[in-house]
Amino acid sequence: MLNSIFYILIFIIIVLLAILLKNKNIVITIIFSLIIIQIIITPKLCIDGVISGASLFFYKVFPSLFSFLIVCNIIMAYDGVHIYSKLLGKFICKPLKLPINCSFVLIVSVLCGYPLGAKYACQLYENKIINTKTCERLINIASNGSPLFILGSVGISMLKNDSIGYILLLSNILSCIAMAFIVPSDGVVLKDTFLHPHNVKSQQNIGNVLKSSVESSIKNCLSIGGFVTLFSVANNIIKNNILFHILSNTINNITKIPLDAIQGFILGIIEMTNGCNLISETSLSLLYKIAIISFLFTFSGLSIISQVYSFTYKFDISMKTYVFRKLIQGVICSLITIFLYKIFFYHSLPIISSFNNNADCNHYSTQNLILLIYILFLIPWILSKLRSLFHIS
Repeated sequence: MLNSIFYILIFIIIVLLAILLKNKNIVITIIFSLIIIQIIITPKLCIDGVISGASLFFYKVFPSLFSFLIVCNIIMAYDGVHIYSKLLGKFICKPLKLPINCSFVLIVSVLCGYPLGAKYACQLYENKIINTKTCERLINIASNGSPLFILGSVGISMLKNDSIGYILLLSNILSCIAMAFIVPSDGVVLKDTFLHPHNVKSQQNIGNVLKSSVESSIKNCLSIGGFVTLFSVANNIIKNNILFHILSNTINNITKIPLDAIQGFILGIIEMTNGCNLISETSLSLLYKIAIISFLFTFSGLSIISQVYSFTYKFDISMKTYVFRKLIQGVICSLITIFLYKIFFYHSLPIISSFNNNADCNHYSTQNLILLIYILFLIPWILSKLRSLFHIS
């Protein structure tokens, strides 16, 4: 009881200071001073959080991210943006109302996920290849979870069903396409805005390009690893904080939602990987689990948002707008997930989940989803043809 009163008083004091002083420097200093006190009082929690975050980064994030960063940096050094724009720009970007030189960022985002879409969108903007409004749209559209994370970590490791992983991946991609139609464009669709006029083959030495790509990749990976570890520590402190338990118990008493689901959702808002794992272990039905999980990895959590901010802070890009749009995208992704589940798995999953060696339903459902993914990639081309056929601008 005394601990709860202590934390409540601290919270009230910080709020009052924020209102009265109107000085964020003082407020931030006080908050992080309290965090230092928390670390001193409970050092084991912080050490466990660091170990957990570092393990998550080195075993799940770094292996898929490092090599991909090197390859992408080399492609960009040899004018890959222009090459991809010529090959796939109209096919991918025209239906999404994006300049054709954004195609490379979209492809990278679909293949590798957070936070590379934001990184390379900001790099295009920094090189004056796209303008500010296009960069803001692109960051929201090319902002999704990696297929390796969705299919492997969530689908197979957490939910024990690879077919459900395909549902989550498909809903994630469809939510990004939906954001392209929701977020207003500046009207620039097919122009090579600010693209350098002489697209000649790079004369850079491959050794120097490889060296700089490796150095840049290591720097970016360490930065991302720092964010993952930091928010893992924050999650560990919050999980063992009495205020967190008071808040989750209060919500549980009011809404009757299972306590583990509430705690998993709150922690997932902070760091999505931990939240998705906690939700997968709850007593909720599979439909509710995947609806919440799809929201969490689409919203991405404060950890990923901080990583995105590490690329955008130098530019005039509103993070408030970005976060608001991610909330909308999270809701859209959840609704799409529910819809796809009802279509493909509502009747077959009970059979799949029983251990009766009947894998036909699982096999056919997976085939249907893979077919739908192929159709999905044809949609931009079909839409562009329809637009030209009916002269829709």
